[in-house]
Amino acid sequence: MRLIPRSFLWRTILMILIPLIIAEVIIANVFFGNHWARVHATLARSLAGEIVTMMNFMDNGDSNAVNNMAKDIGINVSINSKLNRPKENDNDSREAGLLAAELSNRLNRPATIYIDKGKRLVFIDVPTKDNKIATFGTSLYRIYSTSTEVFIIWLIGSILIVSILVTPFIIMHTRSIRRIAKAAGRFGRGLDAPGFEPSGSKEIREAAAAMITMKERLNRYNRTRTDMLNAVSHDLKAPLTRMRLAVETSSASQTDLLRDIDRMTEMVNGYLAFARGEMPEIEQTTELPAMLLRIARDAAPKKKIETDFPDVPVQFYARPMALARAFGNILENASRYSKKKIKITEKDFDDHVEVIIEDDGPGIPDDKKADAMRPFVRLDESRSDKTGGTGLGLSIAQTAIENHGGQMFLENSELGGLKVRVILPI
Repeated sequence: MRLIPRSFLWRTILMILIPLIIAEVIIANVFFGNHWARVHATLARSLAGEIVTMMNFMDNGDSNAVNNMAKDIGINVSINSKLNRPKENDNDSREAGLLAAELSNRLNRPATIYIDKGKRLVFIDVPTKDNKIATFGTSLYRIYSTSTEVFIIWLIGSILIVSILVTPFIIMHTRSIRRIAKAAGRFGRGLDAPGFEPSGSKEIREAAAAMITMKERLNRYNRTRTDMLNAVSHDLKAPLTRMRLAVETSSASQTDLLRDIDRMTEMVNGYLAFARGEMPEIEQTTELPAMLLRIARDAAPKKKIETDFPDVPVQFYARPMALARAFGNILENASRYSKKKIKITEKDFDDHVEVIIEDDGPGIPDDKKADAMRPFVRLDESRSDKTGGTGLGLSIAQTAIENHGGQMFLENSELGGLKVRVILPI
């Protein structure tokens, strides 16, 4: 038999209600158990003392004192020769047990207690010296308090109220989690989930947003695989055809063949580097200015490099080789298209660092910026090998930045060319 339910809804409800019930049972037993015993003992001693006092007045023949006292404390006193009482009394009952014990200790004669629960009355019969029966009638509340029972009822009621109030919120959370599970199932089958948006609590929305981001990255990887196959077939077909034609016509020169081989080797190495992705690397304390300046001087030795770095740059954990490859690709792209100047700026914030790399080249039109970061896409329509590159530089840089939890944006620079803005979390 399964004791723990499988569904998140019922597990959450039990997780809330079981500790609440246990806490209330402990409170009821520890606090109100002692409280109930003390209150009832006090009530029993008080009424027993009043009855003993009136019985002493009766024994002394002072009936007026008995009547006056009974009137003042709200007890009905009667003297009877004979009473028609049930065979069983209530001396041992929960309500009258303490009173019976007090009367037994303080009276030198037996006392019999009867309770009328319907009318909530209690009657105490005590024999007098002249062999009659003195009956003391009063409210049952004089010896028994129902406050504890009322409190227990309210405890149970509070559990029901909490259940009613909490259940809708749990259902809302459960519905959000079910939507994520349903969308994940569709994503896993390669389908879309129309209308799926993050909803629910902050943590659930973050999980949904992360899953959407994962789906977008998987889609991009799938597109990348298709683009890579198209790029390989396109980029390798031209030099292979040229080499075959040169060999068949016996017009091939060693220089031309070596140039085509080098070009093919460069393209194949670029494809393999992109397909392999990043190699495992341990995160280290990283400081960007020195890295950026070194990469810029290597990538653009003939260009003017302007920098704007903070006096005390922030240090954060990152994979320095991966970042170096990313910024190296960005700066090589800036060096290739800039005319004279490249500007590098770093801005440090509390939770992230922002790096801006600008050039004074021709820039990229707004409608081409998204394509510029797609792998194997070059913006020159001819895909001529004279321009260099395989269309992987910015794509590899973007992947490395995203693997650090950052973002990369292509914008227009005030210098007239392209501005690459990189945001890295600290």
